[in-house]
Formats: sequence, C-alpha cells, structure tokens
Amino acid sequence: MIYLQLFLSFLKIGLFGFGGGLAIFSLIQHEIEVHGWMTQEEFVDILAVSQVTPGPIGINCATYVGYTATGNVWGSLLATTAIIIPSLIIMLSICKVYFIISTRFQHNIYFNRTMHMLRLSVLGMIGAAALLLMKPIGQPSVSFIDWKSWVIFAVVCVFTILPMFFKKSDSNGEIVQKKSAAFFKTALNFLSHPILLIILAGIAGYWIYS
Repeated sequence: MIYLQLFLSFLKIGLFGFGGGLAIFSLIQHEIEVHGWMTQEEFVDILAVSQVTPGPIGINCATYVGYTATGNVWGSLLATTAIIIPSLIIMLSICKVYFIISTRFQHNIYFNRTMHMLRLSVLGMIGAAALLLMKPIGQPSVSFIDWKSWVIFAVVCVFTILPMFFKKSDSNGEIVQKKSAAFFKTALNFLSHPILLIILAGIAGYWIYS
C-alpha cells in the first residue's frame, strides 16, 4: 500500500510541481504530513541533504523520502521514477513536435527568425543572472571582489564564446568549419568544455584567494 501511495503522490507532485525543486517542497511536505511517512525534523534534514548533493533538488528529495518511507532502495526508485514521469512525457512530446516542425519549416524564414529570437532570449536570461552575481541590486558585489575575479570571469567568457567564431553556416544551413589548424581547434574545444572551465576557475579562485 505504501508503494502505491508513494507512486501516486510523487506522480502528482511531478505533474503539478511547477517552478523547480524549491517550489515543490511544500507539495512534498503536504504529502508527508498526510501519509505520516516521517517527522518534520527528518524532512528538514532531507531538504538539507538534497541541496548539498548533485542533481535536481526535487528529484533528490523524492529519492530520500522514498527510501525513508519504505526503508529500502525500491522505495527510492519508485518515488524518483514517479516524479520524473510527467516531465519526461511532456518533454518527449515537445521534442517530437519540434522535430516535426523544424524538419518541415527548416527553410522557412519566419520559423528561423523565431528560433533565433528564442536563442537570444535565453542568452539574455543567462546574462541577467550573471549581472545579478556581479552586483546584487542595492548591495556591493560579493562575487567579484577585485580585479582578479574579473580576470577569471573574462577568461572563462573568452574560452566559452571563442569556438563559435570558428564555425559558420552555408546557404543550406550546414555547419562548415573554417580553415584552421587541427591542433588549435582540438585544444580550443577541449579548453572550452563547461565542466573543465568550472574546475579550472575553481582551482584558480582557490589558488589566488587561499
């Protein structure tokens, strides 16, 4: 019975939990109180563990709640699977529709312009988040404390954006590599990998400020 309750509860949370991990904690807490799976203190501990472990907070929380409620791994797998099923189905459906539309209208100028504007809007949102990290509104900057921080940030930006200038599109929309040294391109692609940039920036920050 508890497995059915877990599945239905987290399926409902995954379907109606708009806004990401922190936004669905109240839904998870409600289900825990209704079914009496754990105490409030245990739930707070689970929230803390979910935030410090890698991965989406909501999925981590579902995994821990499932394990605590049932006392075994099967409860974790059931709760985790249930919470991701709605978003998985929705995203697969959207991807399928996008694939059909993009294949049919790939040469349509209005479709291409619309997708271009969407890409720019995503860049704008990422840039807005970066600006908030640089200097929170009404507060002095806590992330960029001196010129060394700006140097690290600038280097990461350069290696993130630079590979884009070594590709261009032809009239058929195919990606054509510009003529450049193979070694330089390989090294540039390696250094521009996001995970490597995060690690190198962290090492540089630790070495400079420790």
